[in-house]
Amino acid sequence: MPSTTTPSTSDVLWTPGPEQLQSSRLVQYQGWLAQEKGVTTHDYAGLWRWSVEHLDEFWQSIWSYFDIQADGEREPALGQRSMPGAEWFPKARVNFAEHVFRHATSQQPAVIARSEDVPLQHIAWNELERATAALAATLRGWGVGPGDHVASYMPNRPETVIAFLACASIGAVWSSCAPDMGAPVVLDRLRQIEPKVLFAVDSYRYNGKPYDRTREVAQLLAELPSVEHVVQVDGPLAQERAVDWRQRTGWQATVARDASPRYERLPFSHPLWILYSSGTTGLPKAMVHGHGGILLTHLKEMALHNDLRPGDRLLFLGSTGWVVWNLLVGALVTGASIVLYDGHPSWPCSDTLWQFIDEQEVAVFGTGAAVLIAHKKDGLRPRDHAPLRKLRTILSTGSPLPVDAFEWVYRDVKPDIWLASVSGGTDIADCFVACAPTLPVHAGEIQCAELGVAAYAFNEQGQAVIDEVGELVITQPMPSMPLYFWNDPDGRRYRESYFEVYPGVWRHGDWIRFTPYGSSVIYGRSDSTINRYGIRIGTAEIYRVVEELPEVLDSLVVDLEYLGRPTFMPLFVVLQPGVALDTSLTERIRQQIRTKASGRHVPDAVVQVSEIPRTLSGKKMEVPVRKLLLGASLSQVASPDAMQNPHSLDFFATYAKALNLGGPGGTAL
Repeated sequence: MPSTTTPSTSDVLWTPGPEQLQSSRLVQYQGWLAQEKGVTTHDYAGLWRWSVEHLDEFWQSIWSYFDIQADGEREPALGQRSMPGAEWFPKARVNFAEHVFRHATSQQPAVIARSEDVPLQHIAWNELERATAALAATLRGWGVGPGDHVASYMPNRPETVIAFLACASIGAVWSSCAPDMGAPVVLDRLRQIEPKVLFAVDSYRYNGKPYDRTREVAQLLAELPSVEHVVQVDGPLAQERAVDWRQRTGWQATVARDASPRYERLPFSHPLWILYSSGTTGLPKAMVHGHGGILLTHLKEMALHNDLRPGDRLLFLGSTGWVVWNLLVGALVTGASIVLYDGHPSWPCSDTLWQFIDEQEVAVFGTGAAVLIAHKKDGLRPRDHAPLRKLRTILSTGSPLPVDAFEWVYRDVKPDIWLASVSGGTDIADCFVACAPTLPVHAGEIQCAELGVAAYAFNEQGQAVIDEVGELVITQPMPSMPLYFWNDPDGRRYRESYFEVYPGVWRHGDWIRFTPYGSSVIYGRSDSTINRYGIRIGTAEIYRVVEELPEVLDSLVVDLEYLGRPTFMPLFVVLQPGVALDTSLTERIRQQIRTKASGRHVPDAVVQVSEIPRTLSGKKMEVPVRKLLLGASLSQVASPDAMQNPHSLDFFATYAKALNLGGPGGTAL
């Protein structure tokens, strides 16, 4: 794990200067830790080691450093220590929303909101708290109290933030689905939790096109008898037709009253929200996280790791159905302003996003790696159109960021930027491996394991290894691990999801390699690993080298092991418009893999497709495609409503038939 081994400097793209180091919140925390607690650490490796070897003391220090407001007692930090079932701060009572407004100021807005169909909005801290208090009073008047479930079917706009904070302030449990999700996939989630109130938009605009959601909401209400009230938030089509949802109240009516802010201090592990797994191959897991665990974790994540400071502006690009929205809203507890971006990043023109980041003086920009990769492939040079003077950090997540995308950022976006690739999960609403403002950036690598996160790579014998690819595991509890899954009364599904392979140790399902100097590389999901001739390789390794080729926009690879037949490994590629997959390009792709990844993992076939199947959060659907090609039916492998592009599977269904008819070696699609 992290050590004091000095890394090679040949691939270092960024190193913090003395002024950046001293002004970082992480260095300030280290100084406070030495002065107030007598804990002296000389580098990040030593700090990380102390944080996992003295787990209780570390989280107590986070509590003290950020001055958590609570009732009850803060001792012990950990009651029950086992996983699953760890019990954090069992004698304390807190409220997440209360900590959002502790840093209210008139100097900066709390929320800046950009949408494709309304003018730019700046919402002051006092207006955010006023609207939150008013809506909370309305909810209380409807009989909503601690533990009741409230659902949202809204885009990334201020009303969504206000609705969440109002729920958190009274102890209601929040659950969000993005409006681009179809009614069946939303019902797969909300039927499990039976919400009492539904916030819904009647329409939204994306990439210049309006989308009517009145029918979808009507279907939700028809199949969710638990909903007693629905709050309509007007979209771009609101004035064009009537909306006749049952028990409907307009948004303005819910926030019109005067009410004093009131924050219910709740048990530390009282549910804050319910997040969901992708649900591409079954009923989504409904993961419950607590007020206290998320509060401490987001303070640590945003302030110490992402170096978000009071008055900074954070934009994290993502829908309300992706956990990055929760992280974005969570950043309010640091005193930073959050920037909501509701719309397509390339509408109305390719550099719209970067110009907006510059105009709004965004300091920290978070996005899915796919956005950066796409902009590189499109030949964008943001630095030619936007100086990005205030932007000091880019966070990349969702999938591994390849080396050439790192290089593009430093060449074509901003040469002195801190580019941080991070990896975690909806499961923990946080990161396992992420970034630190005191460490250098190496091309293609994640800087470090997070503080308080005992992350290791385990080999097949369950031993921690360095500089070898292994299973990403967490050997000690984290406050943001799910309290439980909803609809899982005996905890069986929870245990099966993380603790079956290594009892008492969280197995996340990613292949990872930790370097001797503490950075890491993610190699893809361990359940979609390619195993050829006894040599395993992560799919991300293949994508990294294939997508370096300028002709290749996207790719997907699966290894098909047939009973009684040779294995067959096809590589599917999406090419630039106008480019055809000929013999020459096929051989270049093969050679690229042979020389830069592994000679044993050259594909048996290279196949051109129009698009790669992806989940709603943008992840490549390797396992469903593999199952489909091995003979499973379309209905068995994926729910269309849980996908960005369900029609993309039609090609693979046809390809599967050819495989089964002619055998893997005889296919010529």
